[in-house]
Amino acid sequence: MSFDLIVKNGVLPDGRTADIAISGDKIAAIEPKIEAEAGRVIDAEGSLVSPPFVDPHFHMDATLSYGIPRINASGTLLEGIALWGELKPLLTHEAVKQRALDYCDWAVSMGLLAIRTHVDTCDDRLLALEALLEVKKEVAPYLDLQLVAFPQDGLYRDPTARENTIRALDMGADVVGGIPHFERTMEDGRRSVTELCEIAAARGKMIDLHCDETDDPMSRHIEQLVYETQRLGLQGRSNGSHLTSMHSMDNYYVSKLLPMMAEAQVSAIANPLINIVIQGRHDTYPKRRGMTRVPEMLKYGIRVGFGQDCVLDPWYSLGNGDMLDVAFMGLHVGQMTHPDDMRKCFDIVTRENAAVMNLEGYGLEVGKTASLVVLDANDTIEAIRLRAERIAVVSKGNVVAERPRRDTKLNLPGRPVHVNRRHTMPN
Repeated sequence: MSFDLIVKNGVLPDGRTADIAISGDKIAAIEPKIEAEAGRVIDAEGSLVSPPFVDPHFHMDATLSYGIPRINASGTLLEGIALWGELKPLLTHEAVKQRALDYCDWAVSMGLLAIRTHVDTCDDRLLALEALLEVKKEVAPYLDLQLVAFPQDGLYRDPTARENTIRALDMGADVVGGIPHFERTMEDGRRSVTELCEIAAARGKMIDLHCDETDDPMSRHIEQLVYETQRLGLQGRSNGSHLTSMHSMDNYYVSKLLPMMAEAQVSAIANPLINIVIQGRHDTYPKRRGMTRVPEMLKYGIRVGFGQDCVLDPWYSLGNGDMLDVAFMGLHVGQMTHPDDMRKCFDIVTRENAAVMNLEGYGLEVGKTASLVVLDANDTIEAIRLRAERIAVVSKGNVVAERPRRDTKLNLPGRPVHVNRRHTMPN
């Protein structure tokens, strides 16, 4: 028997050492030792082999636009939205597409092979959606994109948002989006959740709302999303993104809310890098962290994802597409420093994010899609600690990115010649 590719001597996320054989675009075998011919062999040399990274919350229409036409001086969400409003009339199809393709190149180099991106539908041209539909088709051989029809300025607040959102879904957007806390009133926000959920149910779509991305503890649109999910049978297809108001909510109310989310199978996506930067901007001291209650959600069995959200755009002046940066920040903000919790943070930016997006064929199992990452780390905790280099990235059976291991050379008397900062942790 022969295979197209064998990744040898890898350490799987569960700690097992195994070889992985690939035929075509499928994983054909995972065994302690595979003795067979292959078109190519990658020796992982005892390094971590993981399923690919997944980002369930991003804004690709805005990425890499930082500084156009100006920077966000206050660093607030509202100035970012206003700045995006200034940028939208300046967008061209070619510029949106090129920036998105450039970011997809970055993503592939980081082993990030699936992204859900929200696309603003409050532009009558739907120019960004048209550009990203083309990008989705071009990158499909190696990167999976889900496009969210996202009325950035509010389904009711913007005069043509509702019509444009319907058009976007007709054109091929995959997921229904929304932003209820940005409507003019709490009641309009509540109504928008109801209508958007009804649209998703009628079309058999997933729904992913920017929900309660505010420091206001009385912003409680997640409650309406939970209710509509139950009413319309959207269990497992419904997600609330950000949920930062929950950071400031009354504990008694949260003790009611979290069991309802778990019962309705509504997932949550925190965006640690952006939440920690944008939230609490009106506070003096103490300053709120802003990220939603991740450890508490996990205890209730709620599926939680971590998103990158923004890279070099009106809301965030940093970022490089590294989901290990996202896990690193989420671990710190959530104070998830027990080894089990740190391993969970790695699972979140891989398996859990994939489950939030309902990705088919994902995972390191025989018969699944042959996509994986070889990381310069001993295990998942070390991968987060080091934000480990990607030694090789395989997408759908093809090696799409690779780089040599790079130890640092030391010139110190009596000390080792090379150092790489890897360190075996106690079990």
